[in-house]
Amino acid sequence: MPVLVITGTGTEVGKTITTAAVAATAVAAGRSVAVLKAAQTGVRPDEPGDAQEVARLAGPVTTAELARYPDPLAPATAARRAGRAPVRPQQIAEAAAKLAAEHDLVLVEGAGGLLVRFDEAGGTLADAAQLLAAPVLVVAPAGLGTLNTTDLTARELRSRELELLGVVIGSWPDTPDLASRCNLTDLPDVARAPLLGAVPAGAGALAPADFRAAAPGWLASRLDGVWDAEAFRGREGT
Repeated sequence: MPVLVITGTGTEVGKTITTAAVAATAVAAGRSVAVLKAAQTGVRPDEPGDAQEVARLAGPVTTAELARYPDPLAPATAARRAGRAPVRPQQIAEAAAKLAAEHDLVLVEGAGGLLVRFDEAGGTLADAAQLLAAPVLVVAPAGLGTLNTTDLTARELRSRELELLGVVIGSWPDTPDLASRCNLTDLPDVARAPLLGAVPAGAGALAPADFRAAAPGWLASRLDGVWDAEAFRGREGT
């Protein structure tokens, strides 16, 4: 798995913090890691973006960002409003392949959901994943409404014959409600893929050293961690 594409079921689902956890866990396992942010939106030139946040939390990783647009919008819309060239799926694939030649693992973080448009032709992260023939990790919220968006994302991946590696809950609440607890069982069922982790809410606020020490406990062995889905369900579920 030299390249792993990480997408969310939507915005603000914990995708960047999950990417940081995957990176930190891989680094702890002795792997060299690169993080590629395909298009950063809503951030000024002098502000750190998502790739820099991943590096801050995860430690020694290579970061790359193909484009940055000031408006907090879908990349295609943000590029158009800024009067700048969009990022196309072929560019994402080429950049990831180049990084993969020099690293054990390349994490390609998208923007929002799987089908958010990157260019005027409708190119998406799913198109880049197809060009790379790379597996996709889906980050989903814990609570009510997540089953629908996770199911839709998984169906789109299957329709494109892309591998859905699994699902990670991007922000597991300190006090989960009934829907969140039930979703520990239902999420892998609707996705037809394993639940590969649960990142605690607020994990991004941890000191970097504490984040790196804890990250393997949030992710399953498929992601180099030690998290166990059945034990977690037994402790947190219904």
